[in-house]
Amino acid sequence: MTVHTRAFDLPDRLAAKADPALTAADERHFTRIAVSLDRSITELTERLAAERAARGGTGQAALDRDLEVHRLATRLRTLRRFGLDLCLGRVVPADGGEPVYVGRLGLTDGAGRRLLVDWRSPAAEPFFAATHAAPMGLASRRRYRWTRGRITDYWDEVFTADGLEGHAALDDQSAFLASLGGSRSARMQDVLGTIQADQDAIIRAGSRGALVVDGGPGTGKTVVALHRAAYLLHSDPRLGHRGGGVLFVGPHEPYLAYVADVLPGLGEEGVRTCTLRDLVPEGAGALDEADPEVARLKSSVGMVAAIEAAVRFYEEPPARGTTVTTPWDDVRLTVENWAEAFEAVEPGTPHNEAREQVRESLVDVVVDAHDDVDPDLVRAAVRQDRQLRAALDRAWPLLDAADVVGDLWSVPAYLRRCAPELAPGEVRRLQRSDPRAWTTADLPLLDAARMRLGDAGAVRRRQREAAVVARERERMSAVIDELIAADDSELLLMTSLRHGDLRDALVDQDAVPAVEADPLAGAFAHVVVDEAQELTDAEWQVLLRRCPSRSFTVVGDRAQARRGFPEPWAERLRRIGLTEVRQMSLTVNYRTPAEVMAEAEPVIRAVLPDANVPTSVRSTGVPVGYGSVAELDAVVDGWLAEHGGGTACVIGAPAFPERPRVRSLTPALAKGLEFDLVVLVDPDAFGPGVGGAVDRYVAMTRATQRLVVLTSR
Repeated sequence: MTVHTRAFDLPDRLAAKADPALTAADERHFTRIAVSLDRSITELTERLAAERAARGGTGQAALDRDLEVHRLATRLRTLRRFGLDLCLGRVVPADGGEPVYVGRLGLTDGAGRRLLVDWRSPAAEPFFAATHAAPMGLASRRRYRWTRGRITDYWDEVFTADGLEGHAALDDQSAFLASLGGSRSARMQDVLGTIQADQDAIIRAGSRGALVVDGGPGTGKTVVALHRAAYLLHSDPRLGHRGGGVLFVGPHEPYLAYVADVLPGLGEEGVRTCTLRDLVPEGAGALDEADPEVARLKSSVGMVAAIEAAVRFYEEPPARGTTVTTPWDDVRLTVENWAEAFEAVEPGTPHNEAREQVRESLVDVVVDAHDDVDPDLVRAAVRQDRQLRAALDRAWPLLDAADVVGDLWSVPAYLRRCAPELAPGEVRRLQRSDPRAWTTADLPLLDAARMRLGDAGAVRRRQREAAVVARERERMSAVIDELIAADDSELLLMTSLRHGDLRDALVDQDAVPAVEADPLAGAFAHVVVDEAQELTDAEWQVLLRRCPSRSFTVVGDRAQARRGFPEPWAERLRRIGLTEVRQMSLTVNYRTPAEVMAEAEPVIRAVLPDANVPTSVRSTGVPVGYGSVAELDAVVDGWLAEHGGGTACVIGAPAFPERPRVRSLTPALAKGLEFDLVVLVDPDAFGPGVGGAVDRYVAMTRATQRLVVLTSR
């Protein structure tokens, strides 16, 4: 790593801030950090190489090694990525103690002295949470602005009269407000150093139950959600990888691409990120549901419950007995035997896996009828009985989730039986010519079916694995028999190989096909879901199935719900199964200029008078522009010519071609993103009612600098 002779590289206009009386102590501290970084990078590189070279082992030992490799690699990447700018800032205690420097990671020198405290630690909390009303024992706070590894500006806040002496250079604006005016890029800005007290309180709130983070546009909900995910995974041992880890669910792929750098920048790469589509294999190709009434019918918890009835339809013991033929005798499996086998299934066992339990119960009956024959021989014979296999295929067949759900949309009688509450007209409306033409409304039902059924392919793979293991055991038994036959030692040591455990240990595990588990199947210890106001009842069930602890961070804004959101958050979440609900609100709009909010607020209040419209903290002095659609190219080209950096977005003109620094999105895909310039094209075409108003409100509030509205009239 290259170590600069000085960390501070302030421009001439900030010459007063470059006074050594204000920066010398920091320079000395950064020198110690640079030395420690070099040492830490060298040590981590050596430890990582040693761990990777070590034998992986098996079971828990292999898991522990993999986790340690992941931990070392993550820390090494973070140290190499940031260098000195790991440091976010410092606080000076009011009691005269030494300054405390806050970093993305904790760091010590060779003697164990603390150089940086991790931003997630309790010691770092005053850096984010102190206010003039509650200074938390601080005399002053300093935040740095880093540019290519050098400090190009810094901001001080003082909380006591003594805080001015030798510690602070006062500005006419805070570090946070100064950062808001900067140009946006294709990725979310690094804002860790400017987290505000109201946001920090939410980030550090406990993980028990469901925490609702309610806030309007520009209040930093996404910032809070991402930082909270990193904080919880670091600070709550119950949420670590062994406990299930943390899942972060965003609204769409452009959103995930926009925030992709945030979690690694926080020193955390252990959070799984995805959209709801990613949780279901059919999600990648699913289209939006064009019929609002079909979408409504499929979104209910009642329709999810119909999946249970659809599966139960295929769990019916035969009305007549079955004869099983073995080389020794014929055994009659009675209706009572079948019923007992069905009742022996362990509660909660997925359908396809339960089939094996049913089969084993029936095989036990046959084995018991051959009390003078080796049970293994009887079981091997029963496996070959075609009549039993055919009867089991009829009574408890292996099922595929896509087949079960597709049959609902192509067999009206099946749908009526599974969802008797549907009216005849609703049953007809849900039918379609191609039952597998999946839409987003189908995805929660496919997920419910897959969870209820289990993976039929996995069951077949396990059967093949068992067959492979059986063949390997037979092969090793033959080898052992040969070794014993050839053993002429006095103690006949080879006879010890007849021991079952030793024989199993000799089985070649590499011959057994391995299958990787779905990393998004869960269970997760905590789930963070952004733009949660858009989730249907059925979509909520997808997430609940992956989080048995019911530990959630629910981030959203009722005023941005396209389908409407009339009830309070607590009522909404209790209805879908979350009973322990807390709510914390964000009411300050840090992103959208006051000029834009003045135009956007009436749009949403016209349909939602009680909308939580946040108050903007800044003004650009640039009014909202209006014009004709014919001016679209000129507006975009003119802005690009005037601004060498930043991003623009055209919303409402799907045919508008994207180019570097310019996106073209629908209101739905713009949700959660921000741009310096937003050009809103024909907003009245977004439609009437709540949905149209929400789309207009969301689109307008993506702007951080300028909004232009173009119409066809």
